[in-house]
Amino acid sequence: MGRVLAYRILAGSLGAFCLLGGAFLFAAFFRYQTPHSEPPLPTGPWGHYLGAMAGCALIAWGGGLVGVARRPETGRALATASALALTGMALYRMLAWVIGDYYAVAGDLLRVEAGLFLVLALGFVWLRPAADAGQEGIP
Repeated sequence: MGRVLAYRILAGSLGAFCLLGGAFLFAAFFRYQTPHSEPPLPTGPWGHYLGAMAGCALIAWGGGLVGVARRPETGRALATASALALTGMALYRMLAWVIGDYYAVAGDLLRVEAGLFLVLALGFVWLRPAADAGQEGIP
């Protein structure tokens, strides 16, 4: 499998996951507002409010990744930004695991997630398009 195809698969699959996760978080806010409903997330009103905001950001990130999967030559900057975001997500999970309060709730899931996010970040760094990709015909 070529680098460009692997990059397209990575960007497209993570983009689709972000779109679905973002749509869920956005919809969860409205579901929480429905009278006599069971909260979709184990948080209060501020948790659902912040979840909806994160959902909107995930929709934007996912849309960008799907666009890059269609035209990989446009995605060098998004690959770097995605790698930074995934590294940040891994770092705070590692810190949460060390603190101990989160370990009591999530167990080793935090370490597994941190490892997965770091592998995805490395994929974006290793597979991102070359700096001169898509520059043909531009003076």
